[in-house]
Formats: sequence, structure tokens, C-alpha cells
Amino acid sequence: MKPYREHYKELIKLGLPIVIGQLGVILVSFADTMMVGWHTTEELAAASFVNNIFNLAIIFAIGFSYGLTPIVGKLFGEGKLKESGAVLKNALLANGAISLLVIVAMSILYLNIGRLGQPVELLPFIRPYYIVLLLTLPFAMLFNAFKQFIDSITDTKTAMWIMLSGNVVNIVGNYVLIFGKCGFPELGLMGAGIATMLSRMAMLALALTVFLTSRRYRTYMQGFFGGKITAHEQRRLNKLGLPVALQMGMETASFSLATIMVGWIGTNALAAHQIMCTVGQLGFMIYYGMAAAVAVKVSNYNGAGNVPDIRRSAKAGFNIIIVMSIVASLAVYLLRNKVGHLFTDNNEVALLVAQLILPFMLYQFGDGLQCNFSNALRGIADVKPVMKYAFISYILILLPLAYLFAFTFDLGLMGIWLSFPFGLTTAGAMFYFRFMSKTKI
Repeated sequence: MKPYREHYKELIKLGLPIVIGQLGVILVSFADTMMVGWHTTEELAAASFVNNIFNLAIIFAIGFSYGLTPIVGKLFGEGKLKESGAVLKNALLANGAISLLVIVAMSILYLNIGRLGQPVELLPFIRPYYIVLLLTLPFAMLFNAFKQFIDSITDTKTAMWIMLSGNVVNIVGNYVLIFGKCGFPELGLMGAGIATMLSRMAMLALALTVFLTSRRYRTYMQGFFGGKITAHEQRRLNKLGLPVALQMGMETASFSLATIMVGWIGTNALAAHQIMCTVGQLGFMIYYGMAAAVAVKVSNYNGAGNVPDIRRSAKAGFNIIIVMSIVASLAVYLLRNKVGHLFTDNNEVALLVAQLILPFMLYQFGDGLQCNFSNALRGIADVKPVMKYAFISYILILLPLAYLFAFTFDLGLMGIWLSFPFGLTTAGAMFYFRFMSKTKI
């Protein structure tokens, strides 16, 4: 334990604000799902479909912004602060351009929603909610660029407060707009979408304000305004960001395509799936918060050329994540008979939720493993192989098993969820062995 003690302290100090910010995201997701579920079960099922589809776009966008971490983290480790500001300028352009491409792709999908085999009675709820979330994508992507920059220079507390402020806007907006409080009309699911848009606009505005007015960012701001947008920097950001975006996108795509399969089962299955996906974010967001700290520290050590501490930091991060996964699994298990009733008064949906607790617990190890070591690889800018590993794990293994278990073996929703541990653990093992081979001492 002695070689890792200092790394535990550094990662917890750096990662805790990121985790708290991620917990805020989870809180919003819980509040979203609860309020929509209390409004109507049909809207909860529609939210399940749209949110899981949009998770693909959002996670892809976040993954692309992660390409900024190894560049800025390395420059920060070398003490090149002005250069970091110039990179941020290029990153904002790159993220803005990618957001337009994502909007085009999601618009094409929108035009074909009626062909995806979802319950017909849900389409009037799905379509307007989808449009509102589509309009939020540019704000989300530009904020992601700011957040990754702020985290990479180890100012994780600022990013945490910005995210928590946005979360407050979202939750208050949900309550007011879903149920029609304070003189506003009762908008139901559409109100949840508008609240999401307002929160993402607020977070981008706060990040920009902090960057332009804080003394800590004065040197970076000089580099930002003095630096140039160059083809070389755009290529470098795309070279690092796209593989991570595709890796995370394929993972999310497997869950989104699994959601389409869930829709073939029925409305109650979709509602239960949404509830458990919301609960599943409890693990994923916490693990990714700590794993993001691992990426930052690894990139800092990479800038200093310190290979032994690169390995120690990654291993220490995984140890912390394992403890987190045990705590999260035990908490959900102890509340297994109550979780569903927190979100809906539909007893059939609540029973389906209770049945999904076991596969949820089974995939926590694999989820933590893949989160930690995909981020460790990002920290050393070794991102190309993760695309191949993600394709094998999520597309060639997880999705076929989901169909096999659910429809061939007739396990239904449980079968789809039983495929998740296989895909996530395979990916985690591949990322681990790649990282260890690339950091041999």
C-alpha cells in the first residue's frame, strides 16, 4: 500500500469535486425520472426511449471533448500555461463543429423514429421531447470543452460548482414546468426538456464568465486571445478526441440499441429499463468522475516523463473505484424492493425493476474496470486501440447476447440486462492489458 498512499490522496483530492459534480448529474437524472414518472407512466416510457437515444449523442460529445485532457494535462505538467489557453480556443471550434455533425445525424434518426418499432401511443410524447433535447447539443458540447480544460489544469472545484449550479436550474425547472407551478403551464415531459436546455445554457454562461473574469485564468486567457486557430491543432484534437468519442459512443450505442429491443417488449419494460438506467448512472458517473481524475494525473505524469507514477496512479484509481462499486452495489441491493416505487406507482414496473438488481450488481466490476483503464489510456494519449476493443466488446459481444438472452432464450428484459456484464468486463480487460503493455518500466 505504501507506494500508492500518496496517489490515493492526490486522486481523492482531485477526483472528489468531479465525483460530486457527477453526483449532481445523477441527482438531476433521478429527479427527472421521478417527476416524469409521477406525471404519467407513458411519459416515463417515452423519456426512457429518448434519453437513451440521446445518451449516445451526449456521451459521444463528452468523449470527443476528452481529447483535450492529454494535451492540456501534458502542457500543464510542463508549465506551458499560455499554450494551454490557445489549445482551448481550438477545442471550442472543434467541439462546435462536431456538435453540428451530431445534430445532423440525430435529425436523420428523428425522421425515422416511426420505423423503430416503439409503442405507437408513445410517439406524441417522444417527438417534441426529442426536438428540444436536439437543440441543447451545441450548449452541452461547448461546455464540455470548458469543463475538460478546467479539470485538466486541476481546478476541479470550479467545474464542480458550475455543474451543481446548472443542476439546481434543471431540478427547479423540472418542478415548475412539468407540473405547472408558479403560474407556468403544465408541460409534462416537454417541461423536463426545456429545463434541461436552460441548465445547459446556464452552465456554458457560467464557465465562460469564470474563464474571462477569474485571476487564476489570466495567463490562460492571454494564450486564448493571443493564440491562433491552426489546422495542426484541429487535426491533433480530432486525432485524440474522435477515438475516445467512438469508444464511448459504441458503449452507449449498445445500451441505446438495447433500449430499442426493450421497446419491442412493451411500455412497462421501457419504463423499468429507464428507472434502472437512471440507477445505473449512479455507478457509471461516480466511476467516471474518479477515472477522469486518473486521466488528468496520468497526463501530468506523462508530461513529466514519470512512468512509474503513471502506473501507480492508474492502479490506485482502480482500487478506489472498486471500493465505490461495492458501496453502490450494496446500497442498491438493500433498497431493491423500494427503488421502483420511488419512480412510479405502477406495481408491475416496480417488480420488473427489482428483478434487474442482480444483473446491475454483476456488471459493476466490469464498468469500473473499463472506466478506469480507458481513462488511463487517454492520459497517455494512446486512444486508437480503444475503438477496436469497444467494437469487439459492445457491438460483437454485448448486442448479440442481448438479443439471444432476451428473445431466443425468452428471458425478456432480464436477458437484455444479463448481456451487460459480458460486454463491459471484456472491454475493461482489454483496456487493462493494453495500458500495462504500454507502460512497461
